[in-house]
Amino acid sequence: MGYIEKVLDKLKEWAEKLVDTLLGPTAEPEPELIPIPVHDRRRHY
Repeated sequence: MGYIEKVLDKLKEWAEKLVDTLLGPTAEPEPELIPIPVHDRRRHY
């Protein structure tokens, strides 16, 4: 990486930290729950 790219990356990190501090962390969508089949032995008797 060139010097300018490193500086731009650092500025981007600082900007993200500043926005997180002022507005709170970015809202991440809730992960969708994956249904897991459960073998219920009581139903087979």
